[in-house]
Amino acid sequence: MTINDNQHTNPFNSVNDGADNETLITNPESALAAAAQVEKDGIENNQPSQALSLSVATSKVKDASEFGKVAVIYGGSSNERSVSLDSGAAVLQALQNQGVDATHFDPKHQDITELREYDRVFNVLHGRGGEDGLLQGVLQWFDIPQTGSGILASALGMDKVRTKQLWQGCGLSTAPFSLLTADTDWQQVVNMLGLPLIIKPVHEGSSIGMTKVNNLDELPAAYATAVQCGDAVMAERWITGREFTIVVIDDEAYPVIRLEPADITNFYDFEAKYNRNDTSYYIPCGLSDADEKHLQALSLAAFRAVDAKGWGRIDAMQDEAGSFWLLEINTVPGMTSHSLVPMAAKAYGMDFDTLCWHILAQTL
Repeated sequence: MTINDNQHTNPFNSVNDGADNETLITNPESALAAAAQVEKDGIENNQPSQALSLSVATSKVKDASEFGKVAVIYGGSSNERSVSLDSGAAVLQALQNQGVDATHFDPKHQDITELREYDRVFNVLHGRGGEDGLLQGVLQWFDIPQTGSGILASALGMDKVRTKQLWQGCGLSTAPFSLLTADTDWQQVVNMLGLPLIIKPVHEGSSIGMTKVNNLDELPAAYATAVQCGDAVMAERWITGREFTIVVIDDEAYPVIRLEPADITNFYDFEAKYNRNDTSYYIPCGLSDADEKHLQALSLAAFRAVDAKGWGRIDAMQDEAGSFWLLEINTVPGMTSHSLVPMAAKAYGMDFDTLCWHILAQTL
């Protein structure tokens, strides 16, 4: 089933008619609580979430013993290690809560060949080494089932430029961009993309190394910040408008979340994602039903174009004229208390433990 065909029941459809009905959430804990209340109201009205009933009815796994010995891989050596440690600990606890024989595996401190002792892997290794195809290749070589995307999609998804080039080739709208080097003519970049700009390392996640540039003189310093994360750096046109994230699980787009940093003149950076509690999350997202379905369909097309599998997240913007622009894909999304996948799943009627079970079950 796709978004373009039939829609699963969205618990927010009855109130998702526009901005007047938005639910403002000022921190992720409240976002999860609001979603839980929607689920509770539906159950009290004898209208249980279809997603919740589907997860039970169609699960490939009825007993935790069917998973065998599970390695939850998190930590690693990338710049996202701290986030991965938080995400992985939450996933590990959720699986153990349900009787799964799950163990923490940190490739920074353990020999990767030890993975041969496990029956399957839940990958929560954010960033390089875990999200770029390297771990996926090792697991494929060892013939160990793993959550999420394979080698191709992981490598593409970690490379923002090649992802955008692929989307362009598929006719999917993505924000204009340019690769940068130390010899780049900064004025030419501004002439091509305008101001402001966002400068990004090509191979990093979690907004690490990103800088918003408001004038020409700021470009060299922004480039210098980004290049510390690797040689490949890009400039992307700044889209003035609203920012959204779309979670995809089992080839289905979940309820769209709108993000709004406390300082809306800035962007959803590392601090806003993981350390601040004043970022606002809107569920419903404030789009009309037609626009939300359009954005879900666009995100699914982007997800499939990269050949992503299992679960992931698409980030997008809507400009002031109402057009949507794809930004990037995340093939190993965060699973922390501030993360967006648990929010979207909760809005769909799936609690965190069930979500982790459901993702792990994709390995069977």
